[in-house]
Amino acid sequence: MTHRGQAQLAIWSDINPDQETDYLHWLTREHVLERVSVDGFLSGRVFRAEAGGQRRFFITYELQDTGVLAGPSYLARLNAPTPWSQRTMPILQNFARGGGPVVARAGLGCGAVALPLRLDLEAAGLLDAGAQQALVQRIAGLDAVAQVWLMQVDAAGTGVQTKEKSMRRSVEGVFDGVLVIEALHTAAAQAALDQLLHGELANAGVADRQVFSACFQLDRRLAGLP
Repeated sequence: MTHRGQAQLAIWSDINPDQETDYLHWLTREHVLERVSVDGFLSGRVFRAEAGGQRRFFITYELQDTGVLAGPSYLARLNAPTPWSQRTMPILQNFARGGGPVVARAGLGCGAVALPLRLDLEAAGLLDAGAQQALVQRIAGLDAVAQVWLMQVDAAGTGVQTKEKSMRRSVEGVFDGVLVIEALHTAAAQAALDQLLHGELANAGVADRQVFSACFQLDRRLAGLP
């Protein structure tokens, strides 16, 4: 039996349109496979959006548990980036990255679009496990929402200094948690966002409200890995 991972790694970055083809080739022909091959990485999913003349990407990896973030297999990869990764890391803009345990989840399956909302969990009133689960359950019950998950960032695991991190020119964005709404279409994600901004997250100061479309996914089974 395959068990669902207990943690997620979430990454945002922007690139210039003229760099997108090489970036997508890097992701789909090398990088996601490399990551999914790491011990404890179960799957990787790439989402894409166009906004303000930029190409925006949201990437999330399903992890066996939070310990993977600072585990020897992952750190070995982060400290030995491939030549293609060395060429790609400096072009990433507005970079943000955080990983940690999934503290609440509801729904089933994967959506065609993702709305990842970076949050201060205290400001959002989401430090309590009951409040966390109640929120994701309510959102998952909205029309055309597939699944919802809330991840709390493990700052120690995410903050380990590595060679790959040192190559990025963009200052790495720091956040406390992320609420990810996966919906069947953009209108459903936008409707869920509107409800949240007038309800539970009205005072949470949610800045980035970009909806992303699914672009690529790979798991260990599809990659032919045990």
